[in-house]
Amino acid sequence: MHDSEPRRSPSAIELLLDPETESAVRVEWQALADLGVSSLAAHTAASNRPHITLVARVGLAPVAPEVFAAMTGFPITLGAPLLFGTGERRVLARSVVPTDRLLALREAILSAVGPGEDAPHTAPGEWMPHVALARRIRAADLPAALERLGADIHGRAGVVRHWDADAGVVRMVVGPGGEQEKARRALSRPVGCAEPAPPPRCRTRTGS
Repeated sequence: MHDSEPRRSPSAIELLLDPETESAVRVEWQALADLGVSSLAAHTAASNRPHITLVARVGLAPVAPEVFAAMTGFPITLGAPLLFGTGERRVLARSVVPTDRLLALREAILSAVGPGEDAPHTAPGEWMPHVALARRIRAADLPAALERLGADIHGRAGVVRHWDADAGVVRMVVGPGGEQEKARRALSRPVGCAEPAPPPRCRTRTGS
């Protein structure tokens, strides 16, 4: 009998939010944590940032920066809550309004990477853009959790990163102006380190 190969986690190309919008999402993460329910605030790795997954699949190759040559930052709106999954534990997220700019970016990336085995909710025709708030929230906790969420969040996005699950690293792909430089500095540190530190002290990426 042959041992089965270990299950590989999907890599992803992700769109990051501007600092103010990211902070607004983190406020909601913390509100859920203060309530004592599941929250992405519990994952303290530096790479665990609010983001919109554009493509996710096992063995996803990097996308050439040239794909984003004409990209600039654009407005983004985080709207009504979404639920994914079934049973006692669910994923709670903020929906993201699928604007023309967001859809065009997604299509450019899909064209660059070609067809593949996409993760749930990310395949062509079934993509549901969102920003995750909690990954294992109990169904019984949902009413109280929803009361802690505020109005729509209006901001901007414009930094793209590649989470390489096989290598356990996250790399900045592209971002306009100062956003690119800030992202480059933040992502140049070892994954999971809030400040430069020896590798044994670093945690691996746990949120997505």
